[in-house]
Amino acid sequence: MPTITINGTECEFTPGEKIIAIANRCGVEIPQYCYHPGLSIPAQCRICLGEVWAPNPRNEGKLEPMMGGKLLPTCSTDASEGMVVYTDSPKSVANQKAVMEYLLINHPLDCPICDQAGECTLQDFSYKYGRGTSRFEETKVKQPKKDLGPNIYIYSDRCIMCTRCVRFAKEIPGTGELTIDGRGNKCQIDVFPGVPLDNELAGNVVDLCPVGALLDKDFLFAQRVWLLKSTAGIDPLTPSGDNIWVDHNEGRIHRLRPRENADVNGWWITDEVRHCWKHVHSENRLTRPWRRQFGTLVESDFVKAYRQALDAIREARDHGGRLALLVSPMLTCEEAFALGTLARELDPEAVLGVGPVPYQGQDKTFPKGAKAGDPGAFTMYAEKAPNARGVRRALEGVANISSPSSVPGYDDFINRAMRAEFASVIVTGSYPSDWATDTLLDALSDPHVIMIDTHASRLSEVADVILPGATFAEKGGTFENVHALLQAFNPAIPVVQSAKTEGQIAEDLRELARGGELDRPSFNVNDFIVDEGPGQVPAGDGGITLPRASAFDAAIIRQEMASASEALRAFTADVRTPPVAPKREADMQVVQL
Repeated sequence: MPTITINGTECEFTPGEKIIAIANRCGVEIPQYCYHPGLSIPAQCRICLGEVWAPNPRNEGKLEPMMGGKLLPTCSTDASEGMVVYTDSPKSVANQKAVMEYLLINHPLDCPICDQAGECTLQDFSYKYGRGTSRFEETKVKQPKKDLGPNIYIYSDRCIMCTRCVRFAKEIPGTGELTIDGRGNKCQIDVFPGVPLDNELAGNVVDLCPVGALLDKDFLFAQRVWLLKSTAGIDPLTPSGDNIWVDHNEGRIHRLRPRENADVNGWWITDEVRHCWKHVHSENRLTRPWRRQFGTLVESDFVKAYRQALDAIREARDHGGRLALLVSPMLTCEEAFALGTLARELDPEAVLGVGPVPYQGQDKTFPKGAKAGDPGAFTMYAEKAPNARGVRRALEGVANISSPSSVPGYDDFINRAMRAEFASVIVTGSYPSDWATDTLLDALSDPHVIMIDTHASRLSEVADVILPGATFAEKGGTFENVHALLQAFNPAIPVVQSAKTEGQIAEDLRELARGGELDRPSFNVNDFIVDEGPGQVPAGDGGITLPRASAFDAAIIRQEMASASEALRAFTADVRTPPVAPKREADMQVVQL
């Protein structure tokens, strides 16, 4: 492959690549503001200018400065074989200092209250490439704060006119709500009159902004970013499999951000995914088990609730009644496998079904006119469940281990329940909203119902045992997206109060069903400061101890899945594992007083 040398580092490249893209890939830092790999290249911030030397074929291939030594924008200059680039030469450094000085002329000194502080490239490049003092003595130009849409504010006086947001609105969703209004130092980013920034991908402009100009209303003044821990996650709402970062602190989620993955979602996520985490901390979360006693639901501990559920299933089975399992498409593949295995151990003829898959509207591909699969296209799916395909694959694997049988869909499952084919039913939920329909309640009015869910719903009206489950942020596992891609993710925060993951509940029930005891402590911490490192869930004394079986580990379950069925071998061979986020640290030392 051809090579280029950037600041002394030799890098291979593909013909047609820009110098700055090669530098970013090879870890050579070149300051940049307007450049973004997913957008067009305006080459207007000018901080990435560098000296570019290239072999001159008219002079026996000797290295000569291009354009007579004029500084060239590395973001828009194609690389060529043998090229040598300097962005650390005296001429380049002088340009960087000049650009930084101009950018900071009217910039306010409000870093202590800016949400971007700690992940702001203006701060970073000012420190690395700027001057130590300001020579500007005139009055700064004041710009207004504006409400651009339902989720986004703009603090115009912080804007450096990189135009990333304007180009994004025009090129990705294709809605073009943003424009540059004014001239010179009076330029402002603004919306067109009567046209708010309200497209399905609008929140991405906050991630794109290299400074603190565009802000998410939900995250405004919520946390300092260096206090946040980031855990690799997968879109928990749709089958897109979009990669995300779950940013959390002290056991609470504060925001979701896109995680770059060129094969899946590129650099973007939809606003519905960005804001879909609020149900995790909802007031109607189920936090402890309940069981029906003398016709009334009463609070219980896990062991009593487990034993009542198992006794009801066994009694129904002994009288010829069949067990059924309805697994929510919001659950992970590993949890579906564990629950399916439990059901088949309790009843070898148990019916395994997939829960309802919500739909809303139609699939949309951006920009307008693009088709799914086109280069640069981004699709928002009408299906609102992240793992319907993975749950079905896991259940079909379980169903075919002992006696081959089909896995009914939700409608078929309900029809069979209405015909009173089931004497006992294990139902899982974990949906972000109330999902129990009148049809479901009618179908489950006769059998003994064991409900595993995260939120209180109308399903509790017919449930005999209620076991509190975990949301996407409180568990690890694997989702299968619409393109059959298996992607793993990690737990971000502890499970709320006395709840457990659905996989752990399955392990506990299996242990008790085999005659064992739940004697191993499970530390499930409430109001515990999660500060052990990126993505780690705390464990240790000082929390609420819950009896449990062996700890549910998604990686171990994937090994069991691959060993149990040839059809599930992909869960060890093809699963993409999540990366570990770099730890954010404040520039200054923080001490506890």
